[in-house]
Parts: sequence; C-alpha cells; structure tokens
Amino acid sequence: MHQCAALAPGDLQPPECRRLSVELDNFAAKVRACRICVENPVGMPLPHVPRPVLRPSSSARILIASQAPGTKVHLSGMPFTDASGDRLRNWLDVSSDEFYDIEKFAIVPMGFCFPGQDAKGGDLPPRRECAPAWRAPLMALMPAIDLVLTIGIYAQSWHMGAARRPSLTETVMDWRAIWENSVGVKVLPLPHPSWRNSGWLKQNPWFEMDLLPFLRSEIRYRLG
Repeated sequence: MHQCAALAPGDLQPPECRRLSVELDNFAAKVRACRICVENPVGMPLPHVPRPVLRPSSSARILIASQAPGTKVHLSGMPFTDASGDRLRNWLDVSSDEFYDIEKFAIVPMGFCFPGQDAKGGDLPPRRECAPAWRAPLMALMPAIDLVLTIGIYAQSWHMGAARRPSLTETVMDWRAIWENSVGVKVLPLPHPSWRNSGWLKQNPWFEMDLLPFLRSEIRYRLG
C-alpha cells in the first residue's frame, strides 16, 4: 500500500503526501478551468459552456474511471448524481457517504464535460481533447490508486490497452484473466451502469453472479 493511502483517524499525513495533495488540488483547479473543447476543439466545439466534473484524490486507493458526465451531473457538478450513480453504488455495495468520501474513491472520467447528445437523445462519446491533455499527469498525482474500475470502452481502451477485447462484452467476460494479468495496479472492466444497459444485464447474468461478489469483496477490503 502506498504511504499516501488513506490513514487511520488521528494519524499524521507524511510531508510528502501533504505536498502531493496540494499539487493535485492545484492541478485539478487547472482542469476545472479547461476550455480546450471550445477554444481549440478536435472537430466541432462543445455546444455549451464547459463544466469539467472530476474528483481526483491523492489518498484514495480506488479509481472510478468513468465515461463522461450526463445532463444531471452537468447541472449538479458532482459525478454520478443520477440513476447511473444509484446503480453503480449498488454494484459496489457502498453508501453515498462512502462513495463521495474523497479519501476512499477518486472519480476521474475520460471526458470531464457533458459532451452533448445525438439525434436519438443518447449521450455523445467523451470529448477527445480531455485524456491527451490531462489524464497522464492526473494519474501521476494519484499514486495511492491500486484498483481501477474501468467503466465502458473508452476507459478500458486507455487503462487496459492491448488487454481490451474487441467488444465491451468480451472484455467484461474476460475480467478474471484481466485481473490476474494486471501488473501493479489492478484493473476490473465494467459496463456502464446506465439504465439503458438493463437488457445487457439480463442477457449476461454471470455479471451479477460472478463479477459483482468479487468486486464487492475487493472494494470492502480497500475500505478497511
């Protein structure tokens, strides 16, 4: 476990960890002020005012690498304040207090701003500007992370590289091999917890029977 992982109540944080926390806070402030997708976009600019949403942490052991904010999160400014968040917290078997405890969970999506919707009302993919500009330095400032939950194909592509299979279903089905082959930081692939994926969950009952109990045990272990 990294020395900057969440300490027991009353323990003093080492000076290096305090420095890292300040550096991360300063860097996150730059991310929240980002306007690349409007001022220097890849393709069409973001169709509304940017509002980057992220919760990085220098002490959390668990990173939720999600996709991008939806409409409700764009309004609230907090990740997963929607039905998807309810389902994700159920998958993890954690309370809202635990989920939003910055000492326990870091939440850093692949795209920080709500990307807009397509003609059918579905959310567009994460903006392509975010990850190249910000993700690697953010990860470097979160050294306590030892479990990454990759939600959806965009997070899986970035965090898993060649370990990602041709489809999301194949990737999630291969979770045991992905876990065992993870060197250092452990990685678990997950589908998006959107209620649009209810049909996928019914078609793949192994997800709730096999993967979720394992996921919950690993989460509980890291939460102490």
